[in-house]
Amino acid sequence: MSTKIIVYGFDRSPPVRAVLLTLNALNLEYEQISVDTQKGEQFAQDYLKKNPTHTIPVLEIDGQYIADSHAIIAFLASKYGKDDTLYPKDLYQRALVDQRLHYENGGIFHGVVKNHIRPFALCTLSRDAAEAAVKAIKEVYNVIEAFLIQNRYIAGEHLTIADLSFLSTVTVMDLVAPVNAENWPKLTDWLVKLKKLPYYEQANAKGLKEIEEALQTALEKYKK
Repeated sequence: MSTKIIVYGFDRSPPVRAVLLTLNALNLEYEQISVDTQKGEQFAQDYLKKNPTHTIPVLEIDGQYIADSHAIIAFLASKYGKDDTLYPKDLYQRALVDQRLHYENGGIFHGVVKNHIRPFALCTLSRDAAEAAVKAIKEVYNVIEAFLIQNRYIAGEHLTIADLSFLSTVTVMDLVAPVNAENWPKLTDWLVKLKKLPYYEQANAKGLKEIEEALQTALEKYKK
């Protein structure tokens, strides 16, 4: 009997898309059940039983639940990977992947996406605060460029779950402060390369398009 995999969340969420990218990279079949945090669906009692922290995504496998995208993608790569390419067993290489994921969680998702881009999208920022948001994004680009000077990919010489997770957030930041080859040549090449993944459109571009549409008013306002 095959294991049924269910993902709870919606495509606009970068952490959800990180999980979708990983599932597709592993060529796994799954069901996706929408949980729209903008409608407060994460506070439904049935969902809180699955994840008391009321965040998305949540992964369900055989009646067991895992929350947090980084925990989920590490689990998926460890359990279903045909080899350890996506999440290396070598302790140093794994620590490098983990470090990148910790940086993405604190420095990118919470530090920039939640603290800067969300209020930017709601048009609640002053012009100075909007400029600070763009500056924060560019500082992240500088860090990622440094990672990519050291290695061809985010955490080594081949694709790992760190790349898939970073892709979900970098593509959001790129909507607000476009990556360019003059300032970030390595990051530009990396982004072009990952957008060519055969599952990119299905797993990332769809949700990203929804974010782009939601950002249009803010982009017009702050770029005047």
